[in-house]
Amino acid sequence: MALRITTLLFGILLISSDTALAQESAMKSNLNTPATIVVTLGTGTPNANPDRSGPATAVIVGDTPFLIDCGPGIVRRASEAAKKGVTALRVSNLKHLFITHLHSDHTVGLADLIFTPWVLDRMEPLQVYGPPGTKKMVDHIIAAYQEDIEIRVHGLEGANAHGYQVDVREIEPGLVFNEGGVKIQAFQVNHGSWKHAYGFRFQTPDRVVVVSGDTAPSQKLLDNAEGCDVLVHEVYSTAGFATRPPKWQAYHSKFHTSTAELAKIATQIKPKLLVLTHQLFWGTSEEDLLKEIQTLYDGKVVSADDLDVY
Repeated sequence: MALRITTLLFGILLISSDTALAQESAMKSNLNTPATIVVTLGTGTPNANPDRSGPATAVIVGDTPFLIDCGPGIVRRASEAAKKGVTALRVSNLKHLFITHLHSDHTVGLADLIFTPWVLDRMEPLQVYGPPGTKKMVDHIIAAYQEDIEIRVHGLEGANAHGYQVDVREIEPGLVFNEGGVKIQAFQVNHGSWKHAYGFRFQTPDRVVVVSGDTAPSQKLLDNAEGCDVLVHEVYSTAGFATRPPKWQAYHSKFHTSTAELAKIATQIKPKLLVLTHQLFWGTSEEDLLKEIQTLYDGKVVSADDLDVY
């Protein structure tokens, strides 16, 4: 069910599934009826891979994008997606952000998401839903950019005084959003030493989408993702893990999920589509990663790249 946004000679989209025409129509910004798509804006890790921006996923319902995490590169990836057909991701339309946890690779794009859409005519404050500590992070970012704000608002640019503002809602597990037929549940996941780390369940008029966030195997994820349409889940290579030093094996086994563990999870949940993201390869290939799961799990699974659409 993947649709990869790729520029071809005649400006068409390269479609990689037989449902692509329906998915393409769902991307049009003038769509009146709700239709849900998932865009993997960034599939990377803390590794500075130029082909994979930092963690960021968009769940789009009609013309409303809900962003999950804001790794480095999020705004430019959204702009790239908008130029290639996902018009709901035009920069001025980025207004809702849900943060899974406060690790830097999931949040260093926050300043970009606060200020760049404002400079490009976002008129409303950014709505941010995140764990305890989110407001402190936002307040420090706003304070760091006071000189910029003063010049843009009161100088010759005459920028609006609202689009850089941030409405922060620090959340606990439970229902955190319920508007326009979209319900979003936050649930606790097991991410090593983090006291507050969440996954999100999106229930829209036509689909259920679950985004794991960074997590080791979690019963809460099983409870919230059973039978979902799309499960976007982080993963690391079991074979690659075997090559890691003991220190890092101890770390990753508590903070993340292996292909073998994810295959077991997916077998229990039975999502209609399993999307791998935040992939840690450690010398293995994308094909190897998929094979590790497919030998243990017979459902539909894809390894996402930046700007894939499901």
